[in-house]
Parts: sequence; structure tokens; C-alpha cells
Amino acid sequence: MVMLVALVAAPGPWLQGYVSEAGTAGMQFAAPYRYGLVVLACGVALIGLAVRPWSGLLTLLLSGSAVFAATSGVVPCSNQCPLPPYEPTTVNDVVHTAASIAGLLILAGAMVLVAFSSSFRPATRRLSVVAAALLVPLGAALGLTMLLIGRGPLGAVLERIALLVAVSWLVGLSLLTLLRSSVKVKPWIRHQSLSNTGSPRSRSGSRS
Repeated sequence: MVMLVALVAAPGPWLQGYVSEAGTAGMQFAAPYRYGLVVLACGVALIGLAVRPWSGLLTLLLSGSAVFAATSGVVPCSNQCPLPPYEPTTVNDVVHTAASIAGLLILAGAMVLVAFSSSFRPATRRLSVVAAALLVPLGAALGLTMLLIGRGPLGAVLERIALLVAVSWLVGLSLLTLLRSSVKVKPWIRHQSLSNTGSPRSRSGSRS
């Protein structure tokens, strides 16, 4: 929520430039935006720990994505987040952009993993199928736009849609994981049903 406020409150058209520009020096809510990104990274890491009983690999992927997300928050880009080959670029710009791209790529890999893993319930797998089907082409289009066109409205729209898909998947995954962890069949229910119906051996003995 803090990141969204910082993004909307940034001067200029909302659909112009990269999301990370809200965290550049001189922006009114630059610090809250960067702190919010680090908090979001911590949340991704916690989701990774929550899914550890079902997939250790997913835990590693989410942890890696969290590290890169935190890096992009700690290392902000300069004004308008310039990228080569169109504009002069600093080391911080390269580190920030590389961390952001790597985090999103790993997150897409996590979606694909859940989509094809039998360790997760159908609802979680269907959610991941939809998210991956959206994020992969969006990410590819965004990468090509950054490489061939550079900063502009098209890249801004693609980036915001991709981030919306990523955050929605994380929220859905966390809710479904919480539901799976909290809803359990108690052992006494099974024992009670067996005592009511009786075992096949006891029923055959009573008939004789």
C-alpha cells in the first residue's frame, strides 16, 4: 500500500516511465517506497518458508526472488532509471535493473513450478497456471521493449501489468497456503467414523 501511494503521488503522468522512479532521490515518497519494497521482499521470503513442507525448491525460488527484490529496494536507480544503450547509466542503475529483472524471472519460475507440481492442491495449481500464462509473455514483451524502445508509455504499461500479476499471485498463494495449513481433518473424526460403522471383521462376527 505504501508503495502504491508513493507511485501514484509521484509527479508527472502515472503511465510514463518505470515504477522504480518513485524511489529515486528527490521524490517525495522515495524512502517509503524503498522501505515498502524491502518489506514486500520479506513477505515473499515468509511465503517461501510457509510452503517449505510441500516444496523445498519453491522455498529456494521465493527466497531468491526476495533477495533480488530487497536489492532493488536498497539500491535505487538514478533519475528516470536510465538504461543502456539509450542513456548514460550508472552502476546503481545496472544493479537495480538487473536485480528487478532477476527477481521477476525467478518468480515466474516459481509459478511454473507450482503449476506442474502434484504437491499442491488444484486451486493453487490453477492460479499458478493463469499467473504464469500472463507473466511470461508480459515479461518477454517488457524485456524487448526495454531493449528496443527504451523508457516510454508502452514499457510503463507492461511493467505495471506484470507487477500486478506477480503481486496477485503472491497474495493468492499466501491465502491458499494459509487455508491449507489451517483446515485439517482431526484424527478423532476418523476414529469416530470407524467406531460408528465398525470394521468388516466385527460385522462378519456379529452375523455369525
